Amino acid sequence: MKHPYKIVIILITILNCSIGEAQNPIVQTNYTADPAPMVFNGKVYLYTSHDEDESTWFTMNDWRLYTTEDMVNWTDHGAALSYKEFSWAKMNAWAPQCIERKGKFYMYVPNTTRDGKGAIGVAVADSPYGPFIDPLGKPLISNGNADIDPTVFIDDDGQAYLFWGNPVCYYVKLNEDMISYDGEIKQIPNTTEAFGKREGKANNERPTTYEEGPWMYKRNSLYYLFFAAGPISEHIGYSTSKNIEGPWTYKGIVMPTQGGSFTNHPGIIDFKGKSYFFYHNAALPGGSGFTRSVCVEELKFNKDGTIVQMNMTEGIKQSLNPLNPYAKTEAETIAWSEGVKSMKNDVVGNFITAKYDNAYTKVKEVDFRKKGASKFTARIGTTHNGNVSMEIRLDSRDGELLGTVRVPMTGGNDRWAVQTIDIKKVSGIHDLYFIFKGKAASQILYFDYWMFSK
Repeated sequence: MKHPYKIVIILITILNCSIGEAQNPIVQTNYTADPAPMVFNGKVYLYTSHDEDESTWFTMNDWRLYTTEDMVNWTDHGAALSYKEFSWAKMNAWAPQCIERKGKFYMYVPNTTRDGKGAIGVAVADSPYGPFIDPLGKPLISNGNADIDPTVFIDDDGQAYLFWGNPVCYYVKLNEDMISYDGEIKQIPNTTEAFGKREGKANNERPTTYEEGPWMYKRNSLYYLFFAAGPISEHIGYSTSKNIEGPWTYKGIVMPTQGGSFTNHPGIIDFKGKSYFFYHNAALPGGSGFTRSVCVEELKFNKDGTIVQMNMTEGIKQSLNPLNPYAKTEAETIAWSEGVKSMKNDVVGNFITAKYDNAYTKVKEVDFRKKGASKFTARIGTTHNGNVSMEIRLDSRDGELLGTVRVPMTGGNDRWAVQTIDIKKVSGIHDLYFIFKGKAASQILYFDYWMFSK
């Protein structure tokens, strides 16, 4: 592993800043990897792969969805798709990407087939939230074990392309139906001109920095191909071209090897006048190369179109749109949390559970200016008969106490109570903290949604 001292310092910095200003990793309630952001109708839809807790290999069974309108508060929508929805798939829900075309949503995902081969499938939905179904009943791409990490791109002329592959980068033109392709599968020449010279020991299979995880992006008529680059541990590199089919020219490093995970994966979007770069590391407690976490940074360009190299930081601190506290907000809308897991059932859908005493969630930049608030309502519950409560505080974990909700014993997460309390009148813009209190050994309480009123 490269630069172990630097990696330790970065991890310590991220974890020490988790109370207060840190926003990275942007999901703390599950391990996530391989970010695939999509912008649609003024909202960011972030699809991720999902590392199972305590994984010691790439144990990944589904793809999850998170959304935001402000780049700091992310709402967990649970699993959007599982490899089990593909009748031909056996395992390995690895790096996905979703794209919209003419009102339908197409998610391209790698799987391992029942006979042990790598393959890429496509699932289709009428909504970005799903449900996604497999329209083919077979893989879209099945060339061999290299068929992983698809990235999909629709050019300005309407032509769609699919890129993928490890240890080389393949591509093909997709038909307008997005579930079939036209012509032969091609490969970007794996040359040092296209991908740069590999440091250290190279071989015929991997002579360049290209490793896996391609992501296609276009800016000012210039095509950018981002990719996870070797040797292991991976960094993120990029190449550019004036033609999507090449030739490609290697331009350098976007993000050096950092963050404790030996893999990385890029995802890039433009949103509300800025560009954003998504990636993953191992910065959460228990993190490793097999229990990773998605992060985001602002992506900046030089005047000549080259990219300003970046490091892993605390993340995006400024909200693009303060949150409205007078509308019902899901409890799984979170800017930062500790000791909290997301769950789902058929009664309320997605919700969160507090694992231990003083676990908390933070919601960033909540705007009380229009009305001011003096009441608070939450749907909540617990299985414990005792002193279980939720404190509502402003701006920090020990900030001004607005009020305390006593949580009734409901008997399980399929049984809920709606509680309304009077609070100290609040106005202005504040970060909001929910502090969960209880002496139980685990799963202190369940929390579904909240809202304020006059």
